[in-house]
Amino acid sequence: MQPLPEFKLETHFSKWEFKARYHLTASDAQSMSMQELLTLATPEDKDAFENLWLGYTETYGAPDLREAIAGTYDTREAADILCFCGASEGIYAANAVLLDRHSHAIVVTPNYQSHESLPAAIGDVSAVALNAEQQWSLDLDQVADAIRPNTKLITINFPHNPTGTILPIDQYHSLIELCRQHGIYILHDEIFHGLGHARSVHLPQIADVYERGLSLNVTSKAYGLPGLRIGWIACQDKDVLQKMERMKHYLSICNSAPSERLAIIALKNRDKLLQRTCDIVEKNLPKWQALFARFPNLFEWYEPDGSCMAFPLYRGADGVEAFTQNLVEKSGVLLLPSSIYASALGETPKQRFRIGLGRDGLDEGLAVLEQHLMSHYR
Repeated sequence: MQPLPEFKLETHFSKWEFKARYHLTASDAQSMSMQELLTLATPEDKDAFENLWLGYTETYGAPDLREAIAGTYDTREAADILCFCGASEGIYAANAVLLDRHSHAIVVTPNYQSHESLPAAIGDVSAVALNAEQQWSLDLDQVADAIRPNTKLITINFPHNPTGTILPIDQYHSLIELCRQHGIYILHDEIFHGLGHARSVHLPQIADVYERGLSLNVTSKAYGLPGLRIGWIACQDKDVLQKMERMKHYLSICNSAPSERLAIIALKNRDKLLQRTCDIVEKNLPKWQALFARFPNLFEWYEPDGSCMAFPLYRGADGVEAFTQNLVEKSGVLLLPSSIYASALGETPKQRFRIGLGRDGLDEGLAVLEQHLMSHYR
């Protein structure tokens, strides 16, 4: 594997995430305290957490955790689940197992950087860009044209980070059939599955509908529990699961036992947690929309299909990089400029920025943002 480049998003967050006063670009939903989560536990699950033996856990994940995760799918069983320390470890393991220096991968852009940087460090990779002028659509003819004899993997992410786009169901099935014809694996980053406003229509999870599909998920985003660091991949291909489990021996080895107990409690209350976060998105959407409507010369807004983020256009003459930098330095409001999502594989949309929709307490930050706009752009 070649040396990996700097992870632009994580470097930016390392500098500003805990320094900026108003974090208005978060990709995770509102979290909760340990006490709040434990109040949702059954007496048995609470006792299992409080009297936990703090030893190693199984590399695949605790059997009852895998059973709870399998319950979030339509047709998968515990044997189809491999747990990871967050989603990033799963991304690393999947690419390391499925690709080699002779293989080729295809990724959708813009993307979460590791989906591009990891396959590029292993073999060859091509990009297919979402079309911002056509509601962030994915051109399947471009995907087909990008396929080579040695293409082993296509990585997708719907609801999409950072645009919130969800692929139409007919295109999704067409993409699966295209990959089936060529024997290509699909790694579907589904970490925002189930999260969105009341009009969101989510896709079937790839591990349920494709024999070479890898469903990546985590407790961090839709469940609002990033501190647990519990992720997983569901897959029908047991050989791939076993190879990723062997790769995990070089990484985390196993998950945190306390986090596994807490994740079980969260997953048993899945519907409650998802409804809670979706309600927050539904409440926050009109607030952002109203702000942008008051500054039509500066912003172009659209409603995302799902997730808890969007990627509006900035029209200001100073450009989005200067706008977001001045905003955080002068007013303490953190947004992500589109340079964070630049790709080495081709052009990605410029003059855009990511906003977060999934956290409570938005009003104060929006008020400071509006005051900044009034002071500097009127």
